[in-house]
Amino acid sequence: MQDDDLGAKHQKFILRVSSAQTILIAHNIELAPRINSISNGDRVQFYGEYEWNGKGGIVHWTHRDPNGHHIGGWLKHEGRIYQER
Repeated sequence: MQDDDLGAKHQKFILRVSSAQTILIAHNIELAPRINSISNGDRVQFYGEYEWNGKGGIVHWTHRDPNGHHIGGWLKHEGRIYQER
C-alpha cells in the first residue's frame, strides 16, 4: 500500500480478485478518509469506476464526486464505509 502525493492525494493498494487477477484501487484521500488499518489478507468491498489495463485494471472514484459527473463510489473495510469526509 502506498500514498500518491502528486496532484490529488490517493491511497493506492492492490487487491487480488482471483488467483490470476489483481486490480489497483486508487482512493482519493482528499475527498474520503484513508483506510489506516488495512493489511495483507484483509477483505475489501468496493464500488467505483473500473478501467482495464494490461496489469488487471484500476478502480477510481471510490468516493462521491463533488461535481456530480461520476456516480459516487465507496470502499468498505471491517464494516466501515469510506466514502466522503
